[in-house]
Amino acid sequence: MKLWLIGAYGIVSTTAMAGAKAIEREIVDRTGLLTTVDPFIEIESIIPLDFEFGGHEIRMLPNAFVACREHWELNKHFDSEILIAVKEDLEKISALKGTALNCGSGIRELGNIQTLEDGGLTLKEIVRNLMKDMKNFADKETVVINVASTEALPKLNKKFHGSIEGFEEMLDRDAKEFATASMLYAYSAIKLGLPYANFTPSVGSSIPALKELAKEKNVPHAGNDGKTGETLVKTTLAPMFAYRNLKVVGWMSYNILGDYDGKVLSARDNRETKIISKDKVLEKTLGYSPFSITEIAFFPSLVDNKTAFDFIHFKGFLGKLMKFYFIWDAIDAIVASPLILDIARLLLLAKKKGIGGVVKEMAFFFKSPMDCEIVNTHEQFQILKEWFVQLAKA
Repeated sequence: MKLWLIGAYGIVSTTAMAGAKAIEREIVDRTGLLTTVDPFIEIESIIPLDFEFGGHEIRMLPNAFVACREHWELNKHFDSEILIAVKEDLEKISALKGTALNCGSGIRELGNIQTLEDGGLTLKEIVRNLMKDMKNFADKETVVINVASTEALPKLNKKFHGSIEGFEEMLDRDAKEFATASMLYAYSAIKLGLPYANFTPSVGSSIPALKELAKEKNVPHAGNDGKTGETLVKTTLAPMFAYRNLKVVGWMSYNILGDYDGKVLSARDNRETKIISKDKVLEKTLGYSPFSITEIAFFPSLVDNKTAFDFIHFKGFLGKLMKFYFIWDAIDAIVASPLILDIARLLLLAKKKGIGGVVKEMAFFFKSPMDCEIVNTHEQFQILKEWFVQLAKA
């Protein structure tokens, strides 16, 4: 299958590429990939684990190997022998220039981005270019996934974002203040009939206009914000307190990270989007809102080794207050990149089975799943399994 990645030279994208090619060369195992264990392994007969990659990017580099090597030199996040083994594969992958329209000040503060402007192009011209690039790459087995940096919160407008007609009027009127890059990428993919996933907290395909378009085109899409680290633990652990009728009175989450992601999130407007996504899960899991603190801070020397410190204050029998602490310490790209491959395969399966619109059964993969209030990891996993088994048999 083919996978078009928005943010193709980022560490998550290049780690996914390196991992997929290493698996194809049989030099690594499939640890971390959900679609390679029961019952999901049944997908292999329909969609083999064999990827061709392309994508859009705003950092213009020669190819994916150069980008992957840059990340590797900072993080050493997998054995050097793997990077050497997939060098030729990655050198064949080159991203095309994308757009960073209204992405926020964090994106603009990245010093080594050579091109951020759209050269005076109108919204329609930007979309035309994005669609042309995707169409030239795509075939009937292509999925588009957004793994770009987190955008600032968009300026939402009921008229322009509430319907397909309104969205296309926004394009016609070149009302750029109401458009963001993630919206334009999502619109381009869905308009072309390509399944789309938003692995970021950015708005993507979550506005009513694009949900309507996906239904009209019968295109499956899913998102938002990949659940890979501290929030994965939070939505797995928080249900335990509910199961045992223990009252969570406060939950503090302090996240530190480096790399490009950390630098982008050090900007207030970009960070706000991420915090909103992380903050919603407690109320949805527990059914009430305990006092909470969620902080994200840039810590350059960590690069992609994201670390989270969580403190939970909870009340037990006889009103006794007690404490629970945990630390999450992981290379973000290592926990995130296999999910990119899993999501791509499952969305392509959905397309093959004639499913269109929001695939809410894929909520398991996301912090803020569209059209689904269930964030409990245990429940999400059961829903995903049941959906897959039924789909595989159909």
